[in-house]
Amino acid sequence: MRIGSDDACVLLDGEAPVFILGPCVIESEELTWQLARDIKEIAEQEGYRIVFKASYDKANRTSIDSFRGPGLEEGCRLLGEIGRELAVPVTTDVHTPNDAEHAAQFVDLLQIPAFLCRQTDLIIAAAGTGRPVNIKKGQFLAPWDIRPIADKVRAAGCDEFFFTERGSSFGYNNLVADMRSIPLMREDGHRVVFDATHSVQRPGGAGSSSSGDGVLAPALARAAVAAGCDGVFIETHPNPAEAKSDGPNQIPLAELPAVLATLTRIHGAANQ
Repeated sequence: MRIGSDDACVLLDGEAPVFILGPCVIESEELTWQLARDIKEIAEQEGYRIVFKASYDKANRTSIDSFRGPGLEEGCRLLGEIGRELAVPVTTDVHTPNDAEHAAQFVDLLQIPAFLCRQTDLIIAAAGTGRPVNIKKGQFLAPWDIRPIADKVRAAGCDEFFFTERGSSFGYNNLVADMRSIPLMREDGHRVVFDATHSVQRPGGAGSSSSGDGVLAPALARAAVAAGCDGVFIETHPNPAEAKSDGPNQIPLAELPAVLATLTRIHGAANQ
């Protein structure tokens, strides 16, 4: 699968892992640009395949008072500028059919949030834009429940799509990442990415927001790569304690190079 334009393209083909990296939400233009430049520099030094990710709107925050981002138009404009200037593929999550149509003009890959993975109108709209689509498997779905979703995407004329595993609900305020999901989801020939940072989230665990165990994200990522995933989704921040969304789950930017190096080595060993 090809993600991006001629000037900024990565292949999700299993030959090397693809890393989807960035902050949870666009907190400011300055911080987002700095993160994008830092992530690109890390990737260039080691030859990693990357897609830069940031959300223009966190539409499913726990509290009405939670920070959501700059909104559709400003956020997509910024992501489009980052993609063009840095020559990296960019992605963001979309929440409505209109969002999908607008975002597709600026980003290279559309992401369907886990809570919306069965929303037929949204899936068809995203699939109809001509952009590749990343569908996050809902926390409430079994691995084989992605098959009807894949049928919807194909019915809209899109063959360039993949799924992201991000853990399954296990009791209250807890997720468990079942590594069996990766080979089970790949049985039908689908590419599968593993979301390391949302898999350690504790939804609603802090009352008015989610908490999480970001320190465990690298361990789950290592297990997922060994289990055969095609890429890893990691949210990162210079100081997760100060992040405006999902800080407890994120990997500190300073630790990212070592994490990616380890995952790349494991991928090489697992695919010998």
